Amino acid sequence: MDGAVRKPTLELLTLARRVGEPVAVALGSGAADTAAALAEHGAVKVLTHDASEYADYLVVPKVDALQAAYEAVSPAAVLFPSSAEGKEIAARLAVRIGSGIITDAVDLEAGDEGPVATQAVFAAAFTTKSRVSKGTPVITVKPNSAAVEAAPAAGAVEALSVSFSDKATGTKVVSRAARESTGRPELTEAAIVVSGGRGVGGAENFPVVEALADSLGAAVGASRAAVDAGWYPHTNQVGQTGKTVSPQLYIAAGISGAIQHRAGMQTSKTIVAVNKDAEAPIFDLVDYGVVGDLFEVVPQLTEEVKTRKG
Repeated sequence: MDGAVRKPTLELLTLARRVGEPVAVALGSGAADTAAALAEHGAVKVLTHDASEYADYLVVPKVDALQAAYEAVSPAAVLFPSSAEGKEIAARLAVRIGSGIITDAVDLEAGDEGPVATQAVFAAAFTTKSRVSKGTPVITVKPNSAAVEAAPAAGAVEALSVSFSDKATGTKVVSRAARESTGRPELTEAAIVVSGGRGVGGAENFPVVEALADSLGAAVGASRAAVDAGWYPHTNQVGQTGKTVSPQLYIAAGISGAIQHRAGMQTSKTIVAVNKDAEAPIFDLVDYGVVGDLFEVVPQLTEEVKTRKG
């Protein structure tokens, strides 16, 4: 939308090149303006369509457009970012075209019988490799699952012909409110996440977590306990009932590591925990653990980061 291309989309192009020649779909205001960025990262073709329905109604207009793109291209697979909206559109599309779906993949590779997706399942306790056995694979991919790689391609822009279904205008957006900007990366897309939990002790202490996040250029997360206590907004909750993140670096401060939280962050590439309880479950899955008071450890870490950055 508005000509902007988000990082997860560019990551999808990296994965798509492993299984074929990527064709990108850009919808809404400024769709054609995305072509240059998409071509720079491997899109051989960019299908565009602008209509007010994409902004005025929920989900279904985009499903109609993706179905039109599917019918126009006959792809080897259809890839989506694993956002809440992305997974809903993917599921609806899979039903329409009679295909299997794989959600929350963390890797993708070519296989003899079609693309093979890697997933972290059962709260990331196991890693599986799966492929769709019926129809064209529809796959959603977690952000930060692949590096963004420049791979200049033609990026030929073609107008997509879309006929909206009767259901496209079933759910209308009646109001919008801009989210207050913190200047930090979006939680689910951030390369680094710093989260605080029950051990932070209160909303007044979360600036300790925020200071470390800001020194690293990171997003701020929170455990369910911290959110339920009203210490931090629900939009920042990481966990099974919150948001799922998969950053390059995840720092957990004062988080015990209950299964509910682990389900939302266990696929992070490197995990660091600070907790004064040496028996906390979080230490079972970390790459680096510090047993200590977060109010002593985290400020020191923040200062060290600032010093190294000069």
